[in-house]
Formats: sequence, structure tokens, C-alpha cells
Amino acid sequence: MRLTILLFALILIFPVVAYSASDPLSLTLRESIRMAVEKNLDVRAELYNPAQFEADINRNRAIYEPVLDLKTSFTDSTASSTFPTVTSSNTQSFVLDSSVSTLVWSGARVGVFYNNGYNGSNAPTVMPNYWNSELGASLSQPLLKNSGRESTELAINVSRLSKFASLERFNALLLGTVAQVRNEYYKLHSLREELEVKKVSLELARKILSDTQARVKAGVLPAMEILNAEFGSVTREKELIDAELAVSDQLDVLRLLLQIENRNVELSTVDLPPRDRYEIVEEDAIREAFDRPDIREQKRNLEIAELQTRVFNSKIRPDLALIASAALTGRDSTYQRNLDKVVTFDYPVWSIGLNFTYPLGNGAAENDYRRSRLKTEQTALQIRSLEESTTNDVKAAIRGVATGYKQIEVADRGRAFAEERLRAFIRRNEVGLATTRDLLDVENDLAVSKSNQIKAVVGYANALTRYWQVTGELLEREGIRVVEGDADKLYSATH
Repeated sequence: MRLTILLFALILIFPVVAYSASDPLSLTLRESIRMAVEKNLDVRAELYNPAQFEADINRNRAIYEPVLDLKTSFTDSTASSTFPTVTSSNTQSFVLDSSVSTLVWSGARVGVFYNNGYNGSNAPTVMPNYWNSELGASLSQPLLKNSGRESTELAINVSRLSKFASLERFNALLLGTVAQVRNEYYKLHSLREELEVKKVSLELARKILSDTQARVKAGVLPAMEILNAEFGSVTREKELIDAELAVSDQLDVLRLLLQIENRNVELSTVDLPPRDRYEIVEEDAIREAFDRPDIREQKRNLEIAELQTRVFNSKIRPDLALIASAALTGRDSTYQRNLDKVVTFDYPVWSIGLNFTYPLGNGAAENDYRRSRLKTEQTALQIRSLEESTTNDVKAAIRGVATGYKQIEVADRGRAFAEERLRAFIRRNEVGLATTRDLLDVENDLAVSKSNQIKAVVGYANALTRYWQVTGELLEREGIRVVEGDADKLYSATH
């Protein structure tokens, strides 16, 4: 009768868990996810990629920065003279030219220039020594090849789209990290629950051994029953040691994932795995999954390929440029009078013309275009393939959720039957109709059914995590949103 009461008490104690660790760190699932998102080294390292593309964007925007060009030279030459009164001619020249030019979105380069030159000679001319200055503007505008904003800003737009693609890749990594945190969090919960099952099972086996020893000593049972009880106790002790090792290993996994510096701190899970039925509409789930980060990343890559194809197509055309310039000039023996003539507008100079260039054969440009076309078609096929595999992933995840919920129902019934069966065998053992080995076997079946119940609940939680991961909605459910400014802050903080 004492054994019966004890067995019933041990059954009722489970699954109340009392951890013995001193000052454990209690973590909710939301807090664990936040720690992983903020501290996980892989996540932090991935954020550097969009920050680097931000640097590329700003670097490529530098094409619009003005360019200052300064040139100066001095030449002194002596040669035989063509003048009969001079045996040799000596010529000196000094040049100081300056210009500021910039690129505009149409592909044109516009600039202003201020050129100065001095020429001195011993030749008997009207003005052997004079200054010459020019103040003007110039324009070089492509009309066919390399014309337009799309061609001009190709590198800028490729860097910008690449940054968006890298942000989607960062989102995909976050999605996998959050899913991993959920799985590892619930795994620690399940291993702790199974550890309690092993503790209860060992305690029960030891009580059975103690009661069996007393009954053998009283002559009620044969001595062989003690060996069966001792074997059952040792077996459960070994299972408890294995369960303790599994918990310790899982604690290290979670500490690393959450970047908890104190490796000795005990972690305890607060949130329980969900058990409620989750209703799913397959069409809505597939539509949601098509907006997953990895698919959005591939679509960004497709935008890059299409942009490059259009630009490379324009590069097949001939290079025809409009060249124009206008200047005010002056010339005099002194620099000041030279400048006075410049500002009088009396000596304007202007020119306009066309510059045509076309490589015979043009094989480089044509093959660049063909390669970009092939890349575009390849990326489009990759997106279609990814969407088809995503559809299969969603359907499999939906089946996993449905199956997981059914497993909980089956595991609950299995535990209830195992408990009732143990009660029946306890009564049979009391009247001598069941051996100690029978009782230990039935108790082991109950421990297995409890373990199956734990695994079913956690398996259902993991199935939900998998479903939310393949549909891409896990980040939103956990309140995580990545914005472009996160990478920009990292870029701005770098000096």
C-alpha cells in the first residue's frame, strides 16, 4: 500500500520542474531573440555588407564632383632665323591654364576655363612679346553611345540595387537566426523536461528496489526480484546522466547563440511551447512566401541584370558627340591690357562640331550585351525555380504543422493510457500477479510516453517555426524590422 501511494505521488509530481541552479538567468523567448539579433556575431558581421555598398554608392556618386585642372609650362628654344637681319631666333613661351569641369546626368561634360600664355621672341615682328588669355566654357555631349541618365549612373544604380539585395540577404540571415533561437530555446525546455522525467523514473526505480528488498527479506518475493529491481535502477541512473549531459551541451549552444559572456550562468526558459491549433490557408501562405527575403534578393539581382542589359545595348551604338566651346580672348604686350581686351567682349571665339567614333567590328560591345542578356534570362529562371521550391516548402511546412498537432493529441492519449496501465500493474504487483520486472517495464513505458509527449509539443512548436520561416513572416511575428538606416549608421560611424 505504501508503494502504491508513492507511485501515484511521483506520477502527479511530473512535470512540475524545480531547477536547483543558483541565480539562474530567466529568459523569455522574445528576450532570447532580441539578444541574438543584437549580439550574434554572424548577424552583426552580415550588416557590414550593406554598409560597404553604401560606401560604393557614395564613391560612384563622386563622378559628379567638379574636377579642377591646372597646367603650366615654360619653353625656351633657339633656332636658325628666317629673318635676314637676325642670325638666330630665340623664342620663349609660358603657359598657365586652368579649368573646372563636371559631369551632368545626360552624360555631358561641361566646364569653364581660363587660359594664359606668354610668348617672347627676338624676331622683328609687330608684336614680338605678347600675352594671350582666354575665358570661356566648353561642352561635350554624347548623342548616341553613353548618353542619358541610365548610362551615366550605371555604377551608382548597380551599387544601390546591390545594397538592397544585401539587405534582403541580411533579412534572410536574421530569419534563419530567429528560427534557430526558437528551436534551440524550445529544445532546452524539452531537455529539461526530459531530465525531470528521468529523475522521477530513477526515484521510482529506487523506491521499487527498496520495497522489493523489504518484501524479499520478509519471504514474500524470491531473491531474483532484487536483481531485476537493481538492474532497473542502474539503467535509469545511466539515462539520467545522459539527460544531464544533453542539458549541459544545450546550455552551451544557447549561450553561444545569444552571446552570453558568462559561460557558467544557468539559463532557464520561461515561455512554454504553443499547443493551440494554428489555422492555415494554403493559397495565402504561398502568396506570402513569394515575398520572402531570398526571393526579394533574387528580384533585386534581376533588376541589376536588366539595367546592365539596357545600358550594354546602348553601348553597341556609335559614339557620336557634340563638341562646343565659346571664349572671350585678348592679346597685348602687357598682361593688364590683355585682360582689358578679354572683358570687352570684342574678340569672341566659338566653335561647334561633331565627333564620330565607331570600332570596326564592335565585338566587345556586342558580346557584353549578349552576356548581360544571358545573365538576365538566367536570373529570371532562378527566380522561377526558387518560387517553385518555395511552394513545395510551404506545402511541406503546412503538412508538418497539421501532423505536429495530431502528434500532440496522440501523445496525450498515450500518456493517459500509460498512467492508467501503471496503476493497474501496481495493483497486480501488490497481490503477486505482476513481477518487479513487469512493473519496471510498465513504468519505463510511462517514461517513454512522457518523453513522447514532450517531443510532440516541441515538435509542433518547431513545425510552426518552420512554417513561419518558409513563408517569411517570422520576423514580423517577432517584431523585427530591418531598415536601410541600420547599415547607414554603421557606414556613418566609420571614419
